[in-house]
Amino acid sequence: MPRGLELLIAQTILQGFDAQYGRFLEVTSGAQQRFEQADWHAVQQAMKNRIHLYDHHVGLVVEQLRCITNGQSTDAAFLLRVKEHYTRLLPDYPRFEIAESFFNSVYCRLFDHRSLTPERLFIFSSQPERRFRTIPRPLAKDFHPDHGWESLLMRVISDLPLRLRWQNKSRDIHYIVRHLTETLGTDNLAESHLQVANELFYRNKAAWLVGKLITPFGTLPFLLPIHQTDDGELFIDTCLTTTAEASIVFGFARSYFMVYAPLPAALVEWLREILPGKTTAELYMAIGCQKHAKTESYREYLVYLQGCNEQFIEAPGIRGMVMLVFTLPGFDRVFKVIKDKFAPQKEMSAAHVRACYQLVKEHDRVGRMADTQEFENFVLEKRHISPALMALLLQEAAEKITDLGEQIVIRHLYIERRMVPLNIWLEQVEGQQLRDAIEEYGNAIRQLAAANIFPGDMLFKNFGVTRHGRVVFYDYDEICYMTEVNFRDIPPSRYPEDELASEPWYSVSPGDVFPEEFRHWLCADPRIGPLFEEMHADLFRADYWRALQNRIREGHVEDVYAYRRRQRFSVRFV
Repeated sequence: MPRGLELLIAQTILQGFDAQYGRFLEVTSGAQQRFEQADWHAVQQAMKNRIHLYDHHVGLVVEQLRCITNGQSTDAAFLLRVKEHYTRLLPDYPRFEIAESFFNSVYCRLFDHRSLTPERLFIFSSQPERRFRTIPRPLAKDFHPDHGWESLLMRVISDLPLRLRWQNKSRDIHYIVRHLTETLGTDNLAESHLQVANELFYRNKAAWLVGKLITPFGTLPFLLPIHQTDDGELFIDTCLTTTAEASIVFGFARSYFMVYAPLPAALVEWLREILPGKTTAELYMAIGCQKHAKTESYREYLVYLQGCNEQFIEAPGIRGMVMLVFTLPGFDRVFKVIKDKFAPQKEMSAAHVRACYQLVKEHDRVGRMADTQEFENFVLEKRHISPALMALLLQEAAEKITDLGEQIVIRHLYIERRMVPLNIWLEQVEGQQLRDAIEEYGNAIRQLAAANIFPGDMLFKNFGVTRHGRVVFYDYDEICYMTEVNFRDIPPSRYPEDELASEPWYSVSPGDVFPEEFRHWLCADPRIGPLFEEMHADLFRADYWRALQNRIREGHVEDVYAYRRRQRFSVRFV
């Protein structure tokens, strides 16, 4: 290879990342206009487009590098010099942490995820102790109640960039002050002040004002979801001021926010104070930097592994027919491998399963579908794998495993947040907790359906319960769009004997679904059946599902709230 080529390659990769993040910011900056125009379909399309940008630009850089090197193979020493040059470009680079992830992605694309060593990749950051340089402009602005909280909030709202009329600004401010007074008390509120992010956080049909409520006893989140009426007027739907509420808003089962962040690391650090339970990976994920979130997630896994003496085991719950799922007993994530062969009733391919997981990645998850991170050639030390799990891996997924002696390489897997399987949760709870779980499950089904997602397999075992008690879907192999399903009523039986026959007396075509049948397995438990009939009996009616389909086909986009209905000002204070 010609001398100096290493620097050219390093510069080409960094320029490629510049182009990618520039487009990322460009798509993000259109969020305000899409919100103001109430163009909800454009909101959904922009979300998909932004997710695809990263891989698209990695592909462009890979093609450039193949041209630069004329397709010649490169030795290990050459690759190390490329990384050294790249590292030297980063100390003054504002988004160095994501630039390292981009380098990793280009390398993996070039070398088909082989030889993934710390010498060749940024497994850990080259600048772990780096401090942020002077930020060109502050991330947030402080507001003090010198003339009372009504005046403060009027200044905050008037400072927003939104150009639409407000339905009733004074009413909304009154509700916020009432909430803050009930939460903090008059004296504490008088001694508190706000710090508000300069940029709004856009997602779905809402623009979120995100701030910090700085009180005498600590800093609390301050979140205001701004919505539009049917007439295009703005209103504030609620005020959220607990870390649990903020954690749900920024949760792993929700779509990524559109927030303009030229310095994402600075924004992540600013958010950390009001989201103390979120990892670095989860914070990057929430603001749409999902590929760097994958890097951070892998680093968190490595740090955990180095500090524990645990072995991987099969994950608790009913064993799946498509996925083999394992975990570390104390780790908050699970690892999912597609089996070599599926149960006979699962008539699908591995490619179909991967397509379903990609659909979920790109779709509006409405707080009801867990996000996943996809890995190739994932290395595990055999000493970290329990004998029972090793036997199961070789039995169920041998075609995806390469034995390297002291290690195995799993060709492809997903990492996902660990939850308590709903079927196990329902066995352990009673009373109000049981009622809440059934209400949550039914609401999850409704919200998925309203977002044009039909789960397919709706058994309790395919759902999990988060630490906040929310029910989230996590088994995607039978997922499809609502508009692809034919919801039918079961025809009346011709003869009494029909009801006892092993085969149905009516024809069934691919795509046919009979909601009446849900009752047989959702209501079989006598503790659960009456609760389900009370709260969700309409899920057993085909006309309910067909009505949802009609709304979707008419272009209606449903409202999605990251909080309980009872928290809405229109319910709470009216």
